[in-house]
Amino acid sequence: MASSNRETRLSTSQIEATPGAYPRTPDPESPVLVSSQLSLSQALYKRRAEFTVQKRIKVKVGTWNVAALSGTEKDIKGWFVDGQGVSEHLSGLTLESREEFAGKSNYVESVEDQEDRWSKKRSTVPKNDPGAIPGGEEIGLYVLGLQEIVDISSATGALRPYNDPHPARTWKQAVGEALPSGYHRVAEQQLIGLFLVIYASPATLPTISQVSVTSVGTGLLGYMGNKGAVTARIVIGETTRMVFVNCHLTAGVEKGALERRNWDASQILSRTKFDPVLQDLKINDEHQEAIGDEDFAFWFGDLNYRLEGLPGEDVRRLLMLHTKGEYGHDRASEPKIARELDIQNAVAAESDDKAMQQTIQNDITSIPETTERSRENPGPFTTTFTDPKDSDPSSDPTSLRATLAPLLAHDQLYAQMRQQKAFHDGWREGEIDFLPTYKYDVGSVGMFDSSEKRRGPSWCDRILFRTRRDKLEYEEEVKYKAEARQKDNEMRLRGVVEAATEEAVLFDYDPETDGADNEHEAPSTNQETVPTKAGFQDRLHLDYYTSHQRVLSSDHKPLDAVFTIDYDAVDPEIKARVHQEVARELDKAENEGRPVVTVVVDRERNIANQSDPPSDYESVDFGDVKYDHIKSRSITIANTGRVPATVGFVDRSVETGQRGGIAPPWLSIRFDRDSDNHNTNPGALQEYTLEPGNAVNVELTLHISDHGSVRRLNDKVETLEDVLVLRIHNGRDYFLPIRANWLQSALGRSIEKLIRLPEGGVRKLQQQHPEGSSPGNDAVKWSAPRELFRLTDAIEKLVERALGEREMRGEDADVPWERKAGWPFTGWGVDESQRKRLKGNVRESLDCDTPIEDCWPAEASPVQRLEAVAETLLDFLDSLEDGIVTVSLWKELENGMVEREKAKKALSKEEEQAWILDTLSTAPPHSVSFTFLTFMLNNIAMEIAPVPRLDISASPSTNAFKEPINQREARELRQKLDEAYASILAEVMIRLPEELKGKARKVSEEKRKHILEVFLSSPG
Repeated sequence: MASSNRETRLSTSQIEATPGAYPRTPDPESPVLVSSQLSLSQALYKRRAEFTVQKRIKVKVGTWNVAALSGTEKDIKGWFVDGQGVSEHLSGLTLESREEFAGKSNYVESVEDQEDRWSKKRSTVPKNDPGAIPGGEEIGLYVLGLQEIVDISSATGALRPYNDPHPARTWKQAVGEALPSGYHRVAEQQLIGLFLVIYASPATLPTISQVSVTSVGTGLLGYMGNKGAVTARIVIGETTRMVFVNCHLTAGVEKGALERRNWDASQILSRTKFDPVLQDLKINDEHQEAIGDEDFAFWFGDLNYRLEGLPGEDVRRLLMLHTKGEYGHDRASEPKIARELDIQNAVAAESDDKAMQQTIQNDITSIPETTERSRENPGPFTTTFTDPKDSDPSSDPTSLRATLAPLLAHDQLYAQMRQQKAFHDGWREGEIDFLPTYKYDVGSVGMFDSSEKRRGPSWCDRILFRTRRDKLEYEEEVKYKAEARQKDNEMRLRGVVEAATEEAVLFDYDPETDGADNEHEAPSTNQETVPTKAGFQDRLHLDYYTSHQRVLSSDHKPLDAVFTIDYDAVDPEIKARVHQEVARELDKAENEGRPVVTVVVDRERNIANQSDPPSDYESVDFGDVKYDHIKSRSITIANTGRVPATVGFVDRSVETGQRGGIAPPWLSIRFDRDSDNHNTNPGALQEYTLEPGNAVNVELTLHISDHGSVRRLNDKVETLEDVLVLRIHNGRDYFLPIRANWLQSALGRSIEKLIRLPEGGVRKLQQQHPEGSSPGNDAVKWSAPRELFRLTDAIEKLVERALGEREMRGEDADVPWERKAGWPFTGWGVDESQRKRLKGNVRESLDCDTPIEDCWPAEASPVQRLEAVAETLLDFLDSLEDGIVTVSLWKELENGMVEREKAKKALSKEEEQAWILDTLSTAPPHSVSFTFLTFMLNNIAMEIAPVPRLDISASPSTNAFKEPINQREARELRQKLDEAYASILAEVMIRLPEELKGKARKVSEEKRKHILEVFLSSPG
C-alpha cells in the first residue's frame, strides 16, 4: 500500500546555504518554516481520552491438524463453536464449574457409544454435551487455524505451485453455518494445506480495520508451501493491533528435524510482512509491518515439537493407563487398550511404569515456566523456568497431573525456549494440563497410535501468545545483559578481576546466569496492563486452554484457547465532534493577531476549457487533461487582514520516491508581479508582501509533456492530484488542493498492451486496464497496433497528396524535401503552434478511434497535415515502453552482426533482410510493426525521390552503361533520404541498453542505423 506518512519540512539548511536566499534577517521569535499539516492530528491525539471508550472482547483461537481426512469439517461446530468434546478426566478443567454444564455430565454420551457410532458422514463429538468452553455469541472474534486441509504427504502435494480453493470453500461453509447468525468473515488466507480464517461478531465487525494477510512457505527448497505459515493482521477499535499466525513446522523426531523447526519459525518471523497501518491517531506508518509490531500476537498450529529423551512406547503405555479409565469394563473398547498395555501382566507393567515415572520425576525441575515478569523484583526483566503447578506432582503419583509434569520436562519446545533457540523472545503459553494432542487412532478417544510405527505421543499442537509488553521487556532484558557483559569486559581489561584473584574474591558476577535461580510463580492468568503502540493501556487474560479429547475424526486432537481483552476503542461520533472542536480551536489560535489572506479560485473557463463539466470541488480543478495539452487556471491571493502579509509557496509534503519542490513536475506557478527577492538565486524561496487590501494573481499551468508521466498516468500509478502549500509568514499555512482527470492516451504503452485495445480506442477503456490481464481482453489481439497502421497509412496518402499539390503549383511551390533531407520527419516548415494544434487533433483521433482524415480543419494544407502526422508517429514510437525492436531483440541482432564481422562473412542485402526478419519473428507483433514502418519508408522515399532505372537498350555504344547526370543526381538524393530516414527512425524504433555509454553506445547507434538502411537501400 502506498504510504500516507508525508514529510512536511522545508529544507531550510539548503535554502540558508544559497547565496541571497534571505535578503533580510529573520525574527528569532518567528516559527521555523515547517508546514503545520500534522498539528491537527497531534492536537487530536492529545485529546484521545475524550473519544475512546473501554471495550471488552473474547477471542477464541483454535487449531487443528485435520490430516486431509474427509468429514472433519462436520465436527467444527461441536468443538470450536459450542465448546464440546472436552474430557474432564483427561484435562485440567472442572466442567461442573460452568453453570450450563452443572448437573448434566451424567447425560453425556459414553465413550464406547461415541466410538461405536463413529462415521465420516456425521459429527463425532459426544451427544448431549452442553459444552465446557465459552462459545456461541459470547465470542467476539473466532480465529481458526487448520493444517493439512489437503494431502501434503506426497511429492505432488508438497510441490503444488497453487492453492486448491475447494477445501477452503468447504471449511468456510462449515464454519459459517456453525457460527451464530450475523457473524462475518473478515480475513482468510490459504497456503496449500494451511488455512486461516477469522470471523467477527456483529458488534465487533464495525471496529475492525487495516486487515492484511500474507503467507510464508518454508517447506521443500526452503520456500514451498507444504510447510510454513499463514498470517493475518487486524486493528480493532482503531487502536489495537492483533496478529494471528497459523503454522505447520517440519515434522520428525531426529535432531535435524528439530533444528529445521527452529529455522522454519525464524523464517516466518523474518519474512512475514504486512501492509502499513494508515490512521490519523498519532501513527502513520510508511513501512511494512512485521511480526513484533503488534500489540497482541497469537502463534498457533502444528508446531511439531516432540518429547525428547523418552522411549515413545513407554510414554504410550504410561498415558494409556489414564485413557483406559474412560472406557467401561464391560464394553468392547476397554479390552483393546488392555491388550495394548498387556493387561495379563498388569501388575508388573504398572510397576514398571511407576519406576519409569519415578525416573523422569527428577526432571521436573527443568519444566519451563512460560516467560513471566517478576512483579516483586523491580530490577531488570528475567526469565525463569519452573514447575507449572503450585502443588507437588509427586504427592499423588497416580494423578494425570503427576504424569504430565515430568513428561513436559522433555518437551522440545520448552527446551528450545530455555536454550533461547526459538520462541524465547517473550512468547508464552497457558498451562498444559491435558493429554498430548498427537498421535491417536482415528475414531478413538484415547488409543494412541497402534499402527506398526507406534509413534510416541507429543504436544505437537500449541497455542502461544505474546503482548507488546512481553516483547518490550524481553528486549530490555537483552539490553541489560549486553550492558552487563560490556561492563564485565571493561573491568577485566582494567585488571580488576586479576587483582581480586590474587587477594580475595570481591565479587563473582556472571550476567548470563545471575538471577537464573530466582523462582517465580507459575504463568499468571490475571489481567495485566499492556502498553499499545498507539499509546493506550490494554489488558489480556487467558480464560481457557485445553484440547478436545473426545473429537475422533483426526489423528490430532483439536486445541483452543479463549482470551479476554480489554482495550480502548475509538467512538467515531465522539471523535468527529472532538475533531471539529480541535479544528476550530486551532483556527482561532492561529488567526488571532496573525496575517490573514483569502484565496479565491477563478471558476471562469477559457474557450479551450468549455468542454469541462462544472465542479463543486473546493480546489483548483483542471477538468479533463490530455497529453501535451496545456491548461491554465488562475487564483487570487488577497490580504484580508489588518497587517502586511508575506506569502509564498513552499515545499509541499510528498510521499517517498516523489519529487519535492513547491509544485509537482507537471504544474508551473507564475505570479503577476516580481517577488520581493527576485534578484536573488532563482532557487531561493520566492516571497510576495501584500499590504492590507492588496492582492496578487497567480496563474497555474498544467502540462503533461514527458512520456514517463504518460505511462504512470495510463497505468494509474500516478494521479493528477496534489496539494500546494501557501506559506503566510507568521501566519497559518493554506493548503490548496490541485486535481485533474487524466484522459487515457495511446502513447506510453507497450506493443503487447496496444494490440489488445478493442475498437473504439483507448478512451473506451478509461476506467479499465488494457494490459490483457483479464480473460475478456485475451480475445482482442491485433497483429500490430492499429494506431501504427493508421499513422503509416495516413502518411503514405498525405505524401501523395502533397506531391500532387506541388506538381499543380509548378516550380514556384515550396519543395520541403530539398530544404531538409529526412522530410517529413524533420525540417518542418509549418508554424510550431499550428503544428501543435494539428498534432493534438491526430492524437485525439487515435485515442478515440476516429478517422484521421476527419480531424483536420478545412484550411490545413496536405503538407501541414503530413508534417503533423509524421511528427505524431515519431512521438508515438518514442513513447513505447519497449520499442519496435526491444532491448533483448537488439542484443540478438547486434551479436549476430559482431559474429559476422569477426568471421569476415558478408551477407547480401536479401540475405541480411531475411536474417533480420527471422530474428524479429520470435516477437510477432514487433516483427509486423517493423515491417509496417520499413514498408512505409520505402514507399514515401520512392514517391519523394524516385530513381529511374538505367535503360541500356537505347544505345549500343561503349558509353551505354554510363549513368546520365539526372539519374546520378536522383540516386544521390535518394541515398541522402535513405540515410536520413534510417538515422531518424532507428533512434525511436530500436531500443539500446541504457547502460551503454561513450564509444560503445556510438558503435551500437551506427549498427542500429544499419538495420534500417538494409531495408531502405535504393535499388541498384
